[in-house]
Amino acid sequence: MNTREVELSGHIIDSLILPKTLDIIMDMGGDFKIIEFEIGKKKTDISHAKILVSSPRPDHLNEILDELSEIGASISEIKDVELQKSEKDRVIPSEFYSTTNHTTHILYQGEWILVEDIEMDCMIVLDPIQKRAFCKPIGLIEKDDLIVVGREGIRVTPPERPRGKKGVFEFMGSDVSSEKPLMSLIKNIADEIREIKERDGKIAIVGGPAIVHTGSASILAQMIREGYIDAILGGNALATHDIENALYGTSLGICVKSGEAVTRGHRHHISAINEINTAGSIKDAVEKGILKKGIMYECIKNDVPFVLAGSIRDDGPLPDVITDVIEAQDEMRKYAQQVDMVIMIATMLHSIATGNVLPSKVKSICVDINPATVTKLSDRGSAQVVSIVTDVGAFLPMLLDELKSEE
Repeated sequence: MNTREVELSGHIIDSLILPKTLDIIMDMGGDFKIIEFEIGKKKTDISHAKILVSSPRPDHLNEILDELSEIGASISEIKDVELQKSEKDRVIPSEFYSTTNHTTHILYQGEWILVEDIEMDCMIVLDPIQKRAFCKPIGLIEKDDLIVVGREGIRVTPPERPRGKKGVFEFMGSDVSSEKPLMSLIKNIADEIREIKERDGKIAIVGGPAIVHTGSASILAQMIREGYIDAILGGNALATHDIENALYGTSLGICVKSGEAVTRGHRHHISAINEINTAGSIKDAVEKGILKKGIMYECIKNDVPFVLAGSIRDDGPLPDVITDVIEAQDEMRKYAQQVDMVIMIATMLHSIATGNVLPSKVKSICVDINPATVTKLSDRGSAQVVSIVTDVGAFLPMLLDELKSEE
């Protein structure tokens, strides 16, 4: 039998890391023996375990070790990280290490180095002169980049749930269900928002056009105006429908207040795009007095940055929309690394895209009437996301009311 010793450390029982470790080993057809186990006696104490993992084949053992590393298990026999140079731009060694979105360190010349800008499904590139490590997607890899390969010298630290801690962000405690106690969840989210803002943290909204369709554009605009929101990530539809609502009171030709179709209202979203194109940009439209309210108006007036990532289905699009998807990804990454919380509302594509570039330490909430949206987000590795299946038109007003009532 081929064997390697792995270690687990932290709140490994409460965060379910220990049982997940044993499940992975058994489910993949390996064997294990617990050779050391120390349980923290107090709520703040950490636990520690050493496990001998076995498999008949070395390649199969390596597959098990790869899976274990993603949940935070580290190989006991510590060696320096293995490195190989990239042969050309956008080409990586075949044994590359693929990152998780958890906090990661690499061991280089006996020193643990934090991997900066961590996100899932990327490569780790080392600058040996400055002794800094960076997370890079394959599209940004350059010739002669020193890329981490194999599994030696890598330490992954997933988020943990300390013993006795209760709240909306209990790690791994986010089953997808429409039967969760909505008011309790919203109260806890409001508490988290207040705590983040009190320490000058940042919160981003990832939004879809349903925010406007359901009549909640004014709610989100108020949250921006009152300083709760520090960045908006979305697409052409969110901005276009918000501007249509601000100019004509409709969203896709339907009156937002009455819910009734407006004569020739189907032209309104094109007219809204035309108004902004004529002005030059959203900011120009605000400065010229054309756009006087709404989500995008409040972003301009309060210096809240926004990233509008284009798609193949866009009308127009608005001049502020980034139509190069790689450029849009880079802009999203910039804000994803800066924020402490992200609230994703009624947009499957942008929620999944944002989840892909978020570090797991960022507190994340996904709100959608469709359970498939929050399920897909979790399936793609964003395990830290709290899932809320509910109507967006109810969620945002209730959240703002909770924030205002506590004040």
